[in-house]
Amino acid sequence: MIPVIRVLIVDDNAIVQQGLAAIITQESDMAVVGQAKDGIEAIALFRQAQPDVTLMDLRMPQMGGVEAIGTICAEFEAARIMVLTTYDGDEDIYQGLRAGAKGYLLKDCRPSELRTAIRTVYEGQHYIPPHVAAKLVERMNHPELSHRELEVLQLVVRGMSNLEIGNALNISESTVKSNINRILSKLGAKDRTQATIIGLKRGIASL
Repeated sequence: MIPVIRVLIVDDNAIVQQGLAAIITQESDMAVVGQAKDGIEAIALFRQAQPDVTLMDLRMPQMGGVEAIGTICAEFEAARIMVLTTYDGDEDIYQGLRAGAKGYLLKDCRPSELRTAIRTVYEGQHYIPPHVAAKLVERMNHPELSHRELEVLQLVVRGMSNLEIGNALNISESTVKSNINRILSKLGAKDRTQATIIGLKRGIASL
């Protein structure tokens, strides 16, 4: 008898949930054992159903995918979680895999690839498509921004001046300037506008 792969779907979009469930249930060796709309529900459902494979969206209300993956993997070492998202920024990929995900797939993939990925992760292997792997390598080659630098970059993206950033973070304007200089250097950007574009493209900052 062929073992049935029990899948948990985590996505805040009900239509996406239904579409994924339809693709999965077409297969005789797969079954959907639960559907969650955010990270908090995902953790509760995982504890209850203990699925073989979990498909996890990244950006959801209440709790995002990265935090949920980290929490589940800390509690269940054998958890097999695959990120399924619309975001392909190298920071998103890096954070998802660092949290413990075994695979990373974009929602515009073909149903056949999704099924292959589920089976691959179920068998204990990683599933990372070549273009995702290339972005991960790119991320590994970038110097990491500190927590403070990430805070400053986020406010730069919002269009704040150095004075406004200093007031918001309760630091001096000169400290803001030195943080921005380090950010430009680490991102390989020539000015604030380019840093904003790079930050948004890589998923380090958001609007």
